[in-house]
Amino acid sequence: MPDLVLHVTPGIKYSLLLSCISSVCIVLAFERKFYYITLLRDPVSRYLSEWRHVQRGATWKTSLHMCDGRTPTPEELPSCYEGTDWSGCTLQEFMDCPYNLANNRQVRMLADLSLVGCYNMSFIPENKRAQILLESAKKNLKDMAFFGLTEFQRKTQYLFERTFNLKFIRPFMQYNSTRAGGVEVDNDTIRRIEELNDLDMQLYDYAKDLFQQRYQYKRQLERMEQRIKNREERLLHRSNEALPKEETEEQGRLPTEDYMSHIIEKW
Repeated sequence: MPDLVLHVTPGIKYSLLLSCISSVCIVLAFERKFYYITLLRDPVSRYLSEWRHVQRGATWKTSLHMCDGRTPTPEELPSCYEGTDWSGCTLQEFMDCPYNLANNRQVRMLADLSLVGCYNMSFIPENKRAQILLESAKKNLKDMAFFGLTEFQRKTQYLFERTFNLKFIRPFMQYNSTRAGGVEVDNDTIRRIEELNDLDMQLYDYAKDLFQQRYQYKRQLERMEQRIKNREERLLHRSNEALPKEETEEQGRLPTEDYMSHIIEKW
């Protein structure tokens, strides 16, 4: 699931994210400047990570899934399991549930669900619904001041620091050894996960391209700023080199010690 920080932008709506924000934060948003930021992740790795998380007993029972001022009905959002949690579920069981919110979670978290009738699947045809959600997620991602990619930690750090003019104490580390990375799955299973997360796959491809564009732009800007700084330093250095010569000329016009002694004796 994307990690986010608050930013209320007129005309931009993230249904699930805004529903997580308390009314106090909403009020503060009109007094201060806040930003949403997010880190996207490779959809297959993210999906496997969520499965392992659920397998260990995690639930999102406290999530209200508010959209257009109401929560979805049990018919609109059925549960994938009975009981207190879904601990111990197999990957096959996880993939087989048609109501699993892990499917295309990143698109859903970034999109404006009210455009498609929230969780009412009969509001518009499925293909049209999917396209609207994807375009909404892309637009909202593009309008964010910053987003990063889990698979590119160093570049993510660089972009964050350049965007907000902040410096982290330590460099980001690229940890490729994760719980999801430790799961051995065959090619057929990977293809199935990609199918279940087709919208997330498309969003991630879009995000990678946009991320690289932003990174290259910031790098070019940095190089240009460095050239300007170097030129200014060279000009300053030349000015400092010329300064001692001028001072020497001024000193040459001052009365000599002998001349001053002669003047003093006359007085």
